[in-house]
Amino acid sequence: MIPPEETRFAVYLHWPFCAAKCPYCDFNSHVRHKPVDEAAFVEAFSRELARFGERTPGRTVTSIFFGGGTPSLMRPATVEGLLKAVAANWTVAANAEITLEANPSSVEAERFRGYRAAGVNRVSLGVQALDDASLRALGRLHNRAEALAAVELARQLFPRLSFDLIYARSGQTLKAWRTELTEALTFAADHLSLYQLTIESGTPFAALHRAGKLVVPGPDEGADFYELTQEMTARAGLPAYEISNHAEPGAESRHNLTYWRHGEFVGSGPGAHGRIVGEKGRVATATEPHPERWLERVAEKGEGLVEDGLLTLEEEADEMLVMGLRLTEGIELERYHALAGRPLQKRRIADLVEHGMVRLDPSGRLVATPDGLAVLDAVVADLAA
Repeated sequence: MIPPEETRFAVYLHWPFCAAKCPYCDFNSHVRHKPVDEAAFVEAFSRELARFGERTPGRTVTSIFFGGGTPSLMRPATVEGLLKAVAANWTVAANAEITLEANPSSVEAERFRGYRAAGVNRVSLGVQALDDASLRALGRLHNRAEALAAVELARQLFPRLSFDLIYARSGQTLKAWRTELTEALTFAADHLSLYQLTIESGTPFAALHRAGKLVVPGPDEGADFYELTQEMTARAGLPAYEISNHAEPGAESRHNLTYWRHGEFVGSGPGAHGRIVGEKGRVATATEPHPERWLERVAEKGEGLVEDGLLTLEEEADEMLVMGLRLTEGIELERYHALAGRPLQKRRIADLVEHGMVRLDPSGRLVATPDGLAVLDAVVADLAA
């Protein structure tokens, strides 16, 4: 039985290392040309998790997520050590979802078997594209054959599997995306993450885009890609439950739902963010993003926190609005009211309903329509004003 969001408690572990930095990526990831001292990182994670454990006693962990970076660069013994560190501080539910992100280029059969033996029961593969030219353009280290082999191996070893694809890539046509997604759906398991390429500030792609050397679809064409994606996945039995995430009913990522449903989660490791509840309310945490400086900070202080502040009720309510409206289920208006101490303005809701951006569900939920999801930032800004 899956607990309601109010009782979910997730742990996010950030492994910040990658074999290479992708040109579109603005995540906290770092390339090291010498072997990483994994034992030192396990020790630091253990110390930081113990601090979080002191602040959140009695919780039951319902999901654990190894994100990055590239967690599949870790040895299985490192994953096992981190899972033991979590279990040393909280009870881990017998049916906890334990996800590890992996790149096809770092997949080895024995390593995957080691992750499974350590307790990982869900893998998220960064496939990103299904043709070699696109993979090279995206800076990926794997090819199509390796991606398909990794998916097949993961299907054999893990109860649950998701993989990522990026669409609306430079030069990609709707016809090409239809063909690619059709193929992806034939070997998908129960979950897909499908992201529209965005140009993130500070990345190599941003510099190329600024110089006119990288052209991506404009807003109208991007909306066509998005609409096609929704239609095809729904028809295949993996409808969207969040802007970029699609699953068979019941196979949604429980960990990510904890974020989107305003649940509680610990974030440990370099650059990890968390939201934990203390005696005075909900606290936002963030750790030092640079891996070696994070190690030094943990060695000195027992934790790597650089942000540790109480959220106001207004900030909490805004977060619930931003995250919750990403979901196709929307948000409960009564829950928002209780959290913010005020309701959302009926006039603003009515205006957005009239323009087809949101709808009011009979159950009392506010739901973004497909048109609203396509411009969600504007919808949220209007509601929160």
